[in-house]
Amino acid sequence: MFTIRTLNNISPTGLAKLPGKHFHIDNAAENPEGIILRSFEMKNMELGDSLLAVARAGAGTNNVPVEQCSKRGIPVFNAPGGNANAVKELVLTGLLISSRRIVAGSKWVQSIAQSETLEKEIEAGKKNFTGPEILGKTLGVIGLGAIGVLVANAALDLGMDVVGYDPYLSLESAWHLSPSVEKSDSIEDVVAKSDYITLHIPLMDKTRNTFNADLFAKTKKDARLLNFARGGLVDNAALLNALENGTISRYITDFPEKELLGHENIIVTPHLGASTPESEENCAIMVAEELRDYLYFGNVKNSVNFPNCSVPYNGKPRIAVSHRNIVNMIGQLAAVFTKYSINIDKLVNNSKGELAYNLIVCDSLPENEDDFIRDLYAINSVIKVRLLK
Repeated sequence: MFTIRTLNNISPTGLAKLPGKHFHIDNAAENPEGIILRSFEMKNMELGDSLLAVARAGAGTNNVPVEQCSKRGIPVFNAPGGNANAVKELVLTGLLISSRRIVAGSKWVQSIAQSETLEKEIEAGKKNFTGPEILGKTLGVIGLGAIGVLVANAALDLGMDVVGYDPYLSLESAWHLSPSVEKSDSIEDVVAKSDYITLHIPLMDKTRNTFNADLFAKTKKDARLLNFARGGLVDNAALLNALENGTISRYITDFPEKELLGHENIIVTPHLGASTPESEENCAIMVAEELRDYLYFGNVKNSVNFPNCSVPYNGKPRIAVSHRNIVNMIGQLAAVFTKYSINIDKLVNNSKGELAYNLIVCDSLPENEDDFIRDLYAINSVIKVRLLK
């Protein structure tokens, strides 16, 4: 029986993927084997010795202590693409409201709602809320992952020209990306030719303040900037200056910050990107299945810190070993298996950065399992050992 702690309300449809015969769901468990969360900030949370895996029901893992988990051999799972359609739809909404002054116009109409000459005032005042069409304009998509690809393809369907930039374009994304999307070699090229720019890259040290004063200086005048990825990707001080000098005509973001509020050319939404019942359900299902497959069989899929590693279950016991990614680890592990006369039926070893992970299927396990595990841990670079019977 595995105890799973939920740190947020998780879709019941997702939790149903963790059958009660083998999983106990408890939102207050002190020593869970698994944690599922959405937006809960757990970076300062103490991780118990029993914890085997963390599953974030969404794409970003900024609220999870990933580095600490890696040091302890704990995979952090996420749900890439689970909320992609929800975010895509919100980006398209942002694209339209960045052009057509729908939000400002609606507020103005409400402000004169009690006027006795309402119709006359509307006809006279609507000229203040004109805005360009997006047809025939150029959209720059920075980041062509699951969401960026959907946005790029949808923009083509709306009659826009699309130029995309992603130096780490995956094969899967390339398969789904329309050939009509122009691929650029630099972010500077994208911002120089785009009437609209949308960000779809992760937030990390090297991407923080991607849109800074230098990049704004290279941006096409009167561009509209959309940020439904992460707030820290845009330098707010540089943004306000770009709005002041006319480089950016409008900024639409899903990440409220005090300095962005009250500006007539900034529209801020309250982090609504994945706030659809469909998205929450999709993400919960994905991470529950990932968590279940790891706890049952040691298989890893969609982990931000562990490599993908999967072996179909064939009824035989298996050993999962995570270790630092250094030379001769396979030889050292094999020596321990030989010492205990364990025949290896199948071994898969994959790595991700400084961490490596092994799934080893055996014909049988030794009688003295504790000694066997102790000898595996005696290998200097081994982080975590699990016996899965």
